[in-house]
Amino acid sequence: MVMPDTTITNALTIDVEDYFQVSAFAPHIARSEWNTRECRVEHNVNCILEMLAHRGTKATFFTLGWIAERYPQLVRQIVQEGHELASHGYGHERASDQTEAAFFADIQLAKIVLEDLAGSEVNGYRAPSFSIGSGNLWAFDCLARAGYRYSSSVYPIRHDHYGMPDSPRFAYEVRPGLMEIPITTLRVLNRNLPSSGGGYFRLLPYALSRWMLSRVNRQDRESGIFYFHPWEIDTGQPRIAGISSKTRFRHYVNIGRMEERLNQLLGDFRWGRMDQIFLDRFTQHDTVA
Repeated sequence: MVMPDTTITNALTIDVEDYFQVSAFAPHIARSEWNTRECRVEHNVNCILEMLAHRGTKATFFTLGWIAERYPQLVRQIVQEGHELASHGYGHERASDQTEAAFFADIQLAKIVLEDLAGSEVNGYRAPSFSIGSGNLWAFDCLARAGYRYSSSVYPIRHDHYGMPDSPRFAYEVRPGLMEIPITTLRVLNRNLPSSGGGYFRLLPYALSRWMLSRVNRQDRESGIFYFHPWEIDTGQPRIAGISSKTRFRHYVNIGRMEERLNQLLGDFRWGRMDQIFLDRFTQHDTVA
């Protein structure tokens, strides 16, 4: 058994969106319906904040501008409790589905909204559904132009909805002054295996997820990037009718176990904010260079 290495700080990240904004539900829930849906994100994020406060853990919250405008006190509370506020775009549109101009407008608006409401600088961005890939690398130019300092938008795996398996596994400068910090993978037999967050964390046995992250810490000597969504701890969320069995499985599998597993994860590893783990390293590298 590979034991966790508590000398390395991993990044805990939360993608702040509501259940009805999930990309897989887009064919079933029109964007025009969002304002009529029951919003559950505020309660779920408050539960997460309580969990983190109990553990003394800080995290990064990649937050939609759409959510921030409707719950301004929530984004202020995230910052007041010492967490990093980052951008998930404004309206949860996949970067790969937008033109370059539309994407720039979305990420610029989200940054302005978040910074104005929270009164703090927003340095980080994560594309909905990790939708920056080989077909839209211009997105990095847009992020640099909009003033972001890092992105965490690439998952270097093969997946039916996203992924760039040939990209670097760990943080790198993708444009001058802009880092890409990929979601954590495990390298096995010349293939990257997903080892962090979301449905994978709910599906796989906890012991396996723990082993994979431990191995990245010990063998690669790198910080892991873990992510999840507020709706993943919400057993009472409305069930969406008409979705495929595959989508239903991916979205709802083991939601009832998620909170317990998160508490285990918080206790087994050392966690922190993206900016404090990676931007400090980037700044030090620049100074030395």
